[in-house]
Amino acid sequence: MFADGGARGNPGPAASGAVLYELDSKGQVGEKVAEVGKYLGEATNNQAEYQAIILGLLKAKEMNFDSVDAYLDSELAVKQLNGEYRVKNEELAKLFLQIHNLKQKFHSTQFSHVPRERNKEADAVVNKTIDEALGL
Repeated sequence: MFADGGARGNPGPAASGAVLYELDSKGQVGEKVAEVGKYLGEATNNQAEYQAIILGLLKAKEMNFDSVDAYLDSELAVKQLNGEYRVKNEELAKLFLQIHNLKQKFHSTQFSHVPRERNKEADAVVNKTIDEALGL
């Protein structure tokens, strides 16, 4: 799963997006199986990033995935989800707890940081979702 969130302004009009792929027989990213986007209204970039992870995990569960490797371009979110950084923001802490609870529904979950260039599809979903919501 590749997930991304963004806000135009911080805070500003925001959306989250996730793109899910099956892994091929060699464990490499294979066929795209789903794409989801959600307009959030007014939110921060970090809130949108966390909402993207939730959105993607919910879709993965709906599709009966038993494990998820999540790739995010938000280093902060990855480090928080992997326990390297504490979550100090109250709103993010609530979203962090949702993610923690969702993780329990999978055999395994993993969160990894990727450069922005490797997360273009999820970013495109975010921008398309914001554009549609704003009538652009």
